[in-house]
Amino acid sequence: MSTPHESSLGREVAYPTRYDPGLLFPIPRAGARVELGLAAGDALPFAGHDRWHAYELSWLDGRGKPCVATATVQVPAGSPNLVESKSLKLYLNSLNAHRFDSAEAVLACIAGDLSRSAGAPVTVAFGLPAMAAAADDEGESLDAIEVDFDRYGPPDATLLSAAAGDIVEEHLQSSLLKSNCPVTGQPDWASVHLRYRGPRIDRAGLLRYLVSFREHAEFHEQCVERIFLDVLRQCAPQSLSVEARYTRRGGLDINPWRGTADTTPPPARRDERQ
Repeated sequence: MSTPHESSLGREVAYPTRYDPGLLFPIPRAGARVELGLAAGDALPFAGHDRWHAYELSWLDGRGKPCVATATVQVPAGSPNLVESKSLKLYLNSLNAHRFDSAEAVLACIAGDLSRSAGAPVTVAFGLPAMAAAADDEGESLDAIEVDFDRYGPPDATLLSAAAGDIVEEHLQSSLLKSNCPVTGQPDWASVHLRYRGPRIDRAGLLRYLVSFREHAEFHEQCVERIFLDVLRQCAPQSLSVEARYTRRGGLDINPWRGTADTTPPPARRDERQ
């Protein structure tokens, strides 16, 4: 079984000089999900995806001329594996000196390699989503709430509560999510967008809960699944969508989304910090 400590994460690694799909390092999702109370083999209580934005993509055309592009990669949440981020960076850099007959061949190559690593079909397209604008529905910010904070890890689901008799539909967001890489300890920064329909969630408690991730060590995808499940269990919404937009590292950022079966994916957007 692949574990984070067996990956290139946190180690000095030689810069790849040739195309090498073996650089991709899959990590099974099942172990972290069991820790969240999801039994292996059971149906997942959410739909979702992990959307990666690649800002540093390059290859050679058939005549050896360098080409550059950006790309959006989408890995389904139902895939058996997530792809470790440093391995993805190294893999994409391994394309720098590889010749392709066409841009379409580049997309097909990346999609095929990532699909094999994730264990499910992965989509790849050139370009990036638009930056979020003032006119977009970016939700009501929690960040100005005046409340005392004293819990920074582990995440404390008991901080979450909802008013059972007050049914609402809201889009709430915070830019204060921080967690740490479980291997290197480096900080991971993100904004969180929570859309729900159901009992009104206590906003101060939700903000304190998000801040309680501050010293927690877990991969981005797993943090989002933890937030989704904690809110679902503690607040009993009828509908729930949780998206996190993590800041860029090594030319990549990741945007995991998890939602109940009745929800549609939120519009693909990038934050100013990305």
